[in-house]
Amino acid sequence: MSTEQRETLDAILRQSVFPDGIDVIEQRRLLKELVSAQPLPADVTVTAAALGGVPTAEITIDGIEPRHVVLYFHGGVYVLGDAVSAANLASQIGRRTHAKVISVDYRLAPEHPYPAAVDDALTAYEALLHNGTAPSDIVFAGESAGGGLAIATLVNARDHGLPLPAAALVMSPYADLTLAGATMDTKGEVDVLMSRENLQTRVADYTASQDAASGLISPIFADLSRLPPLIIQVGTHEVLLDDAVRLARQAATADVDVTLDITPGVPHVFQTFYPILDEAVGALDRAGQLLSTHLASAERVTG
Repeated sequence: MSTEQRETLDAILRQSVFPDGIDVIEQRRLLKELVSAQPLPADVTVTAAALGGVPTAEITIDGIEPRHVVLYFHGGVYVLGDAVSAANLASQIGRRTHAKVISVDYRLAPEHPYPAAVDDALTAYEALLHNGTAPSDIVFAGESAGGGLAIATLVNARDHGLPLPAAALVMSPYADLTLAGATMDTKGEVDVLMSRENLQTRVADYTASQDAASGLISPIFADLSRLPPLIIQVGTHEVLLDDAVRLARQAATADVDVTLDITPGVPHVFQTFYPILDEAVGALDRAGQLLSTHLASAERVTG
């Protein structure tokens, strides 16, 4: 990463940080304003749809005949974001895997606390299977809270006896809502997007009266055995670095095929900044290659 790229990105992020103390409604408005200022690539089409009654956004790329499906879960600490806001980053996963992306518009807290998001995610996956898509043709992907939700959905699907997808990619996963990771403190000064304080104010919105250490709320504490291959990407300039490292360790301990991909000097969900950041393009390329390899392996096994 060039010094110029890094300084440009840092300046952009510092300008876009939400003011302290604003409520969820205002945060949602500001986020929508920020996302709408970043136009989608001209060859990307987003169409409203649904899976099992759960609203979704179907994302396709002109000229790519989709052979697979990426079931995508957006970020936003379970209170912000929507299926369409994730389309830019999600389309980059679809582009690299020759897949249609289905972004899940799961219900948000505090209006709909846990288990609403988890229930919606599982319902969408069940409907995708019921509609005839083979699990070997599906991968999960998600960023931040969506990364944690992707892992929780794998655990939930396994526990419900459903066949699992070929693999999952999680970017800067928010996997521990107890906020016990050491980097919550040690990376606080270099993370311009997130902090223990702004995360803590939203934890109760999602957990309500439930235990934050529950495995489907914080998959860092879940039994990860028998999950499909996981690709975990994270930057070193983020308070969630330790969530990613511990999640990878838990997966490896459970004999899961896991790839932990750490990029130095980059912020939370740095892949979003692929238009201006070389490291983002490289990470997306690596993720696409690994997902494609896992999809091909799953196809050989089921074929």
